[in-house]
Amino acid sequence: MLAALLLACGAGAFAHQFHIGFTDLSFNAKTGSLEVVHTFHTDDVDALLANLYQRQFDLSQPEDEAVLRKYIDKQFWIAGAGGRRLPLHWVGVTVGPETVVVYQEIENTTLAQASVVHHDILSDFLADQVNTLNINENGAVRSLSFKRQAIEQPLRPASEGQ
Repeated sequence: MLAALLLACGAGAFAHQFHIGFTDLSFNAKTGSLEVVHTFHTDDVDALLANLYQRQFDLSQPEDEAVLRKYIDKQFWIAGAGGRRLPLHWVGVTVGPETVVVYQEIENTTLAQASVVHHDILSDFLADQVNTLNINENGAVRSLSFKRQAIEQPLRPASEGQ
């Protein structure tokens, strides 16, 4: 019985042994907006917020969602020409037992108008966090990888002549 209890307790510690996030960036021709969708492990987001504010959060509550929004706005941004940050608008968040999904958009903006991405969500808290940005441009998908040592990257390779 004791062995089973120890095994059950230990299983929670190994729920996931790696810290990853996925962000999808695409242009929606119907709305004319760049759409950004972030997906993270729920327990990583919970641990971050508890560490920052020393309390538990319920992201279904507007005041708690606002705290997450403030954090995301600080840690993720896209810049256009001249390094000017493009206005990311919060669309919403869905929270499940496994994932937190955050929706943002930049209205009246195409991928061609975006030049640099800053992505530091959770990597300021988790040293081994890796965030993958999937860029869907006209059906072709390419990816960038962001880690604590590389939180800002050009959206296009220098060979494309930004």
